[in-house]
Amino acid sequence: MRSFFLLICALGLSISPGGAQNFYFPPLTGSTWETVSPASLGWCTDQIDSLYRFLDQKNTKAFIVLKDGKIVLEKYFDQFTRDSIWYWASAGKTLTAFLVGQAQEEGLLKVSDATSKYLGKGWTSLPAGKEDNITIWNELTMTSGLDDKVADPYCTVPACLIYKADAGTRWAYHNAPYTLLENVLESASKKDINVFTASRLRDRIGMNGAWFKDGYNNVYFSNARSMARFGLLILNKGVWNRDTLLRDAAYFRQMATPSQSINNSYGYLWWLNGYKNHMLPGTQIVFNGSIVPNAPKDMIAGLGKNDQKVYVVPSSNLVVVRMGESAGLSLLALSNFDDQLWDNLNSVLCKSTPVRQADLPSPLNVYPNPVSGVLHLDLPGQAEAIEVRIFDMQGKLVRQLSGARAIPVAGLSRGLYAIRARTEDALYIARFVKE
Repeated sequence: MRSFFLLICALGLSISPGGAQNFYFPPLTGSTWETVSPASLGWCTDQIDSLYRFLDQKNTKAFIVLKDGKIVLEKYFDQFTRDSIWYWASAGKTLTAFLVGQAQEEGLLKVSDATSKYLGKGWTSLPAGKEDNITIWNELTMTSGLDDKVADPYCTVPACLIYKADAGTRWAYHNAPYTLLENVLESASKKDINVFTASRLRDRIGMNGAWFKDGYNNVYFSNARSMARFGLLILNKGVWNRDTLLRDAAYFRQMATPSQSINNSYGYLWWLNGYKNHMLPGTQIVFNGSIVPNAPKDMIAGLGKNDQKVYVVPSSNLVVVRMGESAGLSLLALSNFDDQLWDNLNSVLCKSTPVRQADLPSPLNVYPNPVSGVLHLDLPGQAEAIEVRIFDMQGKLVRQLSGARAIPVAGLSRGLYAIRARTEDALYIARFVKE
């Protein structure tokens, strides 16, 4: 074994921790990208057209599947092309998580540092002691303790950043603290976020694109292949061919595994599949089961508004990218579209679907919404709810009844609620506002 390593060194070769020798990496420039046929992989090719029809019906613009780095499926819809530019939305949070890891490796910052070290005192409306308890780690893990129920959760000015809980004690999907991570990176590196992204990440793996301001948000735009390139980098644990972009294996592991014990299905700005429960944006309810039951348990995902998706599956060396308009199946942060997509993709992969669709929460139409007196449930057909539960946004059960399509809510306090209705065949979920 020792002589083998000496030979490797003598030839000037390297062995990366991510196993780069097992993957294909497309050139950094040009449009060349090797492909592999679905048939050669033993996939069920007769199911591909059905998958494409499903994607087309769900307002998809771009869809790519990589196997071992090579393109197996690539399809564009609605006059979208390989070179068309689209937004990542919150899937771009994963870029920021990776950049923070690089900045820490370079000694520019530590994730344990107080955010105020880089943004200055008074970046929130909190007392100094509470503010100084918020660290970069809290921003990466969505545990800042700042109130996500303010009028504009995207607002990053101090007046919008108010105390809800001590840092590290509460998980809440809050965009503003995340957005400020880019200010942290700029302060730590003394570089504009686009310059830092290009030099540390984009140009080193052949991506295109840039960050653009949209109100308080900073949104990444690129073509679909660039998102696929980033997915391939993550699949290979931060190594692109012979270029190691992130050597800090501990940081990578923390990024791609549960980062805290409050929401098991969240790492450092990555969603994690296969855990026994999860939380969703806008609610403090803990839901049982994986975020995408039909997907492989080891999948990690970047998920963005209107169903922007980058899925990374180490067990099968897959990267899956979807860009487009909303699929129309939004369910809080995630959507039933994620599970339906994997249901269709499993058919192409010749894999059986691990769960029945009826076992998954389905969107529920409730009206009027907002409501002051009686909330009506629009259940399919003649279905009756065996059980209805209403939760406040702290996850507390405030109302439970059975056999009803009309729910009196006059006694509830004003605010946002989650409702779950179970019939004999399915589970439905929605949110409503009590006036």
